[in-house]
Amino acid sequence: MKPLISKPANKMQQVFNELCEKGGGAGGGPARPKVLELLFSGGQSLNKLAYEETANHFAELAGANPWHICFAIALSWGHLAKLELDFTIATVKTLETWQSSDLRAACSFHLERGPAPIEQSLTGARILFEKVTLPEQLPASLEGLGRAQERWLSPVLNPKTRPPYIGAWNSTAMFMVALFAQPSLAATHKKGSPALPPGGPIRMGLHYLHQAKVISAGPSGSELDDGSFEPGVIYADNGLFHELCAQRPDWSLIDVHSGLYMLGTRDRRSAEWDM
Repeated sequence: MKPLISKPANKMQQVFNELCEKGGGAGGGPARPKVLELLFSGGQSLNKLAYEETANHFAELAGANPWHICFAIALSWGHLAKLELDFTIATVKTLETWQSSDLRAACSFHLERGPAPIEQSLTGARILFEKVTLPEQLPASLEGLGRAQERWLSPVLNPKTRPPYIGAWNSTAMFMVALFAQPSLAATHKKGSPALPPGGPIRMGLHYLHQAKVISAGPSGSELDDGSFEPGVIYADNGLFHELCAQRPDWSLIDVHSGLYMLGTRDRRSAEWDM
């Protein structure tokens, strides 16, 4: 099979291309065990950074609403803002009091998409936080996190009540961060809820694996948080995460998700996060 990734952004993508060329798998694709090992290793590398970042931000913001911290970090991981403590602080202050000075400070950390997506995301989040009652502390069980996510998603899944710019990523990534804030709990997340975010690099990672005949279907999503957001995308793509997770006994859905991110990202900084 020809290499699937043009101009690899990191070592993991380079190795994946090499595995495609070697073949040995279904339909001439790469050998499945080697691809799974690659995803596991790449995911572990990215997770090490994510666990450290999450722990640092929570330590610096002890006493703040933990969901606000999770939402702020999720915006950075969604490549809307620079992942800096000052951004998280400004975002938490914005969600707490909605002062224009705090909002301007948060938007100043924008990346190439500009400040508007940050402001729009925070506007949508403010609406949701006013509508949805979440536990004061992050639930310490998968069932508790799943119930909290169901509450959060209830107005999102209805197109008549979905706030602006709250799509597949912004409605689920907060719960992924909540798992990173609890490493022991994240390690037990092998099936079921909470759902993890699809779209973007995750979508591309799934696309490459489907082309390589490693998974049974391609992704359902298109772009992050776009206007034609379809709720079924979240659950369809999470089904593919579960399919991958079931193929190794020693990883979790967070590991799968991070491995897919490393496989699908075009961010050149990922070369510094890699194995």
